[in-house]
Amino acid sequence: MKDTLRETFVGQIVYQLSGKKLLRYPEEEPDFVVPEKYKKGYKEGLAQRSSSSNDKSNEKPAPASVPAFERQPSGLSTPGTDRFFDAHHDQRSLYAAEGAPTPANEKPSPPTPASSGSDASSRTLDGAATSGVPKDGGDHGRMLEENRKAVERQDKEAKGQEDPYIVDWYGPDDPANPLNWSMSKRMWVTFNLCFLTFSVYAGSSIVTPGLEAFAMDHSIGMVPASLSISLFVLGYGIGPMFLSPLSEIPSIGRNMPYIITLLIFVVLQVPTIVINSTAGFFILRFLAGIFGSPALATGGATIGDMFSAKYRSTWIGVWGLSAVCGPTLGPLIGGWAFQGTMDWRWTLWPLLMASGAALLLLFFTLPETSSTNILVRRAKRLRKLTGNEELRSAGEVAQSQMTGKEIAMMTLVRPFLLTAVEPMVFSLNLLIGLVYAVLYAWLEAFPLVFNGPYGFNYGQLGLAFLSLFIGAVVTYFGFVGWVKVRLEPLYDRQNGQIQPEVRLEPSMFGIWWLPICLFGFGWTATASIHWIVPLIFAAFFSVATFLAFQSVLNYLADSYPDYIASILAGNDLFRAGMGAAMPLVARAMFNNLQANGPKAFPVAWGSTLLGCISLLFIPLPFLLYKYGPKLRSYSKYATYGQ
Repeated sequence: MKDTLRETFVGQIVYQLSGKKLLRYPEEEPDFVVPEKYKKGYKEGLAQRSSSSNDKSNEKPAPASVPAFERQPSGLSTPGTDRFFDAHHDQRSLYAAEGAPTPANEKPSPPTPASSGSDASSRTLDGAATSGVPKDGGDHGRMLEENRKAVERQDKEAKGQEDPYIVDWYGPDDPANPLNWSMSKRMWVTFNLCFLTFSVYAGSSIVTPGLEAFAMDHSIGMVPASLSISLFVLGYGIGPMFLSPLSEIPSIGRNMPYIITLLIFVVLQVPTIVINSTAGFFILRFLAGIFGSPALATGGATIGDMFSAKYRSTWIGVWGLSAVCGPTLGPLIGGWAFQGTMDWRWTLWPLLMASGAALLLLFFTLPETSSTNILVRRAKRLRKLTGNEELRSAGEVAQSQMTGKEIAMMTLVRPFLLTAVEPMVFSLNLLIGLVYAVLYAWLEAFPLVFNGPYGFNYGQLGLAFLSLFIGAVVTYFGFVGWVKVRLEPLYDRQNGQIQPEVRLEPSMFGIWWLPICLFGFGWTATASIHWIVPLIFAAFFSVATFLAFQSVLNYLADSYPDYIASILAGNDLFRAGMGAAMPLVARAMFNNLQANGPKAFPVAWGSTLLGCISLLFIPLPFLLYKYGPKLRSYSKYATYGQ
């Protein structure tokens, strides 16, 4: 518990304000033994011994390899600007399946209710208790023990090894490594991220029930009023372009961007609620979208920090459900808030409450998960302890080699370049953009249908959106089944080196449901047909959406591992742009196409148009599944392998 608290935002404040006397790290304990290789002069002595051994031909040469625990990558061992500043840590490290070793204590089980017990009781080192570890030391004591083991292994170091002054984990079971945290701790962090994502993402649609009242209050039409949705969505597409790279800077980590941007998001809700200026309201909504974006852009990265590649898809799916939960439950919450007061401002009060609660939760309970940031701070403590100023973490080395020009190229130029010159990227961005466009078109279609022919009130209208969430939950369990039956066994057989096209298999099933749900919803949404029927078709939309996102983002990341951040930033902006445009045109599209009838079906022809467009995308995953390897072989950006 102490170790978890120390890594939270409030824990770091207490640690610093106490002069580093409270919540101390193992390196600051009196009984800490500095690993020999981190001591000043060790590298020089190692070089001298190596030179001396070369002069003695009768001596048995030392092993040429480095023990596995010392070779373990710290998260920044791969070159490339995009890999270093990957806003999602995602794909290859996050969505994709790497060949990285799975921690021995990681359980390959799907999400289950958090087990009882503390972090200290959830695992042991090498399966046995060790003398010298404090009885109540928890991770803190085990970290000291790992330090002792590291000291004992110093005589096994080999000639020609990597720089011994690179600070890394003390061993494969180092409790400071997020991959080694207890399952209950990782599940708690995942819950934090899910609640954060929901509380921010709900902001896009929570205003939907009050749009007409907002339009009347400000004497504007429904199209301008829809800017309150569009600008928020556009904001969280633009925000990751310059906010997400901050979380990949080793000296910053993930917690600081989360907390600071969420604090700004919460504060922005107050003037948004009370302001009377139409232009000011729209500006504040746009800014809220920007500062709420790290939850969406970096949440998956935090999941990737804690779960190895083999099991990561299951937990990314859990986090993905919270992303679906936001815009689908937003109208439900906003609808009942508006129904009770008929004041559009009350649709935003629940957003302030939820995001404020998320801020408090993260402030007190979310530990830092970035391995690079954890090791940067460890290196700083070891430099102070040993006086060896040459000690550096891999993250510090990589950060020192970055330039502002390279970062700007990655975030502002390369996303557009790759979208323009890579057919796979452009076509898949279009597919995800279409899914987003349909989602936000339905924010306009649902009121036309359920407030119209079915006579729902605003609270009941919000309940209609539950069908989308239920569809996503059911789809998630089907996706987990595919992961367990197909992906994980394939991962084991191929030692983690699976072809990117395997990731497209769920979308080959899910893509069919997009036109089915659109045609079915449009032509059953009428008073003469029970309201449950169009809602069942609406639920099928979540099948297409969930599987498309899981497949496309994984596939792009596997195919472009050296340009992950640029690829995903471009995808964020592309889909947000298409999603932001739809509320501005959807109502006019539905009304104008339905002007000539049949009047009883208010969204039939608009849904038919979207359904016909979606039919054009059905061949896409099948074509990429067959010809993807060849297309990648022609690209100078994509990876290619048999």
